[in-house]
Amino acid sequence: MNLQARNETEAWRLGIDVGGTFTDLVALGNDGQLESTKTPSTPDPSEGVMNGIAKLAGQLGLSLGQLLEQSPIIVHGTTVATNTLLEYSGAKTGLITTEGFRDELEFRRAYKESVFSPRLQPPHPIVPRHLRLGVPERLDAAGNVIRELDEDAVRQAVRQLVDEGIEAVAVCFLFSFLNPVHEQRVRELITEEAPHLFISLSSDVLPQIREFERVSTTVVNAYTGPALQRYLDRLNRSLAEEGFDGELYVMQSNGGVQNIVQSGKLAAGCLLSGPAGGVTAAAYIGERVGFKDLIVVDMGGTSYDVSVVEDLQSPLTTESWISRYRVALPTMDIHTIGAGGGSIAWVDKGGLLQVGPRSAGSNPGPACYGRGGTEPTVTDANLLLGYLNPDHFLGGEMKLDREAAERAISVHVAEPLGITPVEAALAISEIVNNNLSNAIRFVTTQRGYDPRRFALLAAGGAGAIHAGRQAEDLGIETIIVPKFAPVLCALGDVSANLKVTEMRTRFERADQLDLESVNAKFDEMEQAAKEKLGGGKAVRQLEARRYVDMRYEGEVHEVTVPLRTRTRRVTALNLEAAIGQFHELHERLFAHKDTAQRVEILNLRLDLLGLRERIALNEEPFAEEDPAAAYTGARTVHFGPTAVQAAVYNGDQLKPGNMIVGPAVVEQWGTTIIIYPGHEALIDALGNCTIEVRRERTGRTGGTL
Repeated sequence: MNLQARNETEAWRLGIDVGGTFTDLVALGNDGQLESTKTPSTPDPSEGVMNGIAKLAGQLGLSLGQLLEQSPIIVHGTTVATNTLLEYSGAKTGLITTEGFRDELEFRRAYKESVFSPRLQPPHPIVPRHLRLGVPERLDAAGNVIRELDEDAVRQAVRQLVDEGIEAVAVCFLFSFLNPVHEQRVRELITEEAPHLFISLSSDVLPQIREFERVSTTVVNAYTGPALQRYLDRLNRSLAEEGFDGELYVMQSNGGVQNIVQSGKLAAGCLLSGPAGGVTAAAYIGERVGFKDLIVVDMGGTSYDVSVVEDLQSPLTTESWISRYRVALPTMDIHTIGAGGGSIAWVDKGGLLQVGPRSAGSNPGPACYGRGGTEPTVTDANLLLGYLNPDHFLGGEMKLDREAAERAISVHVAEPLGITPVEAALAISEIVNNNLSNAIRFVTTQRGYDPRRFALLAAGGAGAIHAGRQAEDLGIETIIVPKFAPVLCALGDVSANLKVTEMRTRFERADQLDLESVNAKFDEMEQAAKEKLGGGKAVRQLEARRYVDMRYEGEVHEVTVPLRTRTRRVTALNLEAAIGQFHELHERLFAHKDTAQRVEILNLRLDLLGLRERIALNEEPFAEEDPAAAYTGARTVHFGPTAVQAAVYNGDQLKPGNMIVGPAVVEQWGTTIIIYPGHEALIDALGNCTIEVRRERTGRTGGTL
């Protein structure tokens, strides 16, 4: 292909995902051509982003400025808000709340996360008590004002907080989700007294019932917002200086994207910005290859993210805990554990081998990186077991030091345990594989899903190394390794639609619901969402989806149920169907249902999607089954105590239709696919590697659920 001729008229969508070790980038052309790259993450993420775009431009035969000029859309998955909360490095934040309720943030739900731990420390106070101030005001449970707001007290509180040096202020009053009048007036007063402050109102962030969830989410938003805003402003300026005049979006935790203005205002909605892109891409790929039900795993250098896609939809949760703070915004249900290629193996005081959650990160990284790291990691173990080629890491861009890996494993694991380095590497692999399988069980069997009816989609730089073992453990029959597995989250960024979620509390029995007022409320929510969505040239059409949170009378947890309507109006038939679906969902989630029990509605939800034009990825015609043209030799690999010879293939040379029988290793840019003994792999028209797991050949007769 003549890139120069093609690039004269090409327009590229850029997707960027910043991870703890690498920054991943993809460029998707209007004709379906996809180019990708990785670059080491930097302390200032914007530097790594700009380095990556420049590298991507070089691969396309363009300068940095030329690529940016040809890119009308950039979508960014960022960990800035997440890291700010995890590292407790956020803005100095104050809280203004109803008089007498300033300790709500510490009362929490009146139970400990670890009930039986006598040594559990309280969470780090992101808003210390002296920065939490109550002011006279009060609404009743219907939203009526029963005590006027004391504006002088508000001004005094703002001045006191400013004297303490705060950068951000959260405002959360009782029952403000029903009537935001007092919170909105406080915003006006804060703007008059201290216009430089970042302001977070609970009636903007989470206008729904439950006081602790609301104040926690609002405080987290205020705490992380300034850092995210500064970063996005800095990145936007850097892009503009190099010629970018398109639209910059940020991936949200709910699986949609949003402009940088709204993203900066709602930083709490970006806490799972990175992993959400991977789930979005998985659904996109699953639709193309004919698998609607997927378990999606993404293993990078620092963490292992697991989620479920059912019927091409990822369930959302409003019960996320991040760094021991509740974030009740709708978020993709992604379970994360500290298990990545950089996870450090160590022997505890009792002489037991542990792996993670501490990670070597990108600097110094695993011992085999040769950057000064001396502690053994999962990557070092994979290198010693023969899974990785020291001369082909990142397509040969980076050399791995096998001797350094063996030395680190010997000193820190093998010698303390009295075993050989290979036995130690196998033990590290066994432990991390069990941790990964347990993470999958957490989002499947523990939530009513049978993993055996799902395909396992493995992504990230290390996901395809370990996926075969997880499939055997859990009885999964099919593994899908996308062609662009190392940059799956970035691919999800460019394929996601714009999305705004609105929610309102409406507590009422389902059989007594006033549909006219419900439809009026949904209309109000849709208009509010349209004002936030924006979208410019990126939006092809708008689509509104309506939901209700339902529960049985007397319960305290809800199930979100879609209202499937043919028009913009909710009818009695729509509601009846939703109640029936609620009973079925309740049975799947909690193993029981009671169709005679009264059903309550607590919240109304609306998703407004700004649908973007879908660009189909290029397909190639099928070739012959024999992969001999991609064969590069064989090497010794350890799947157990006895070494075996595994065929090695250059993934870039494999063609659609090629079939590979394990044991085998497929070396691709950015990842390595391990095909376990007895497993069979097929390369499809998109370049994905689909592996059929044949347990009868491996000695494993079924998965352990």
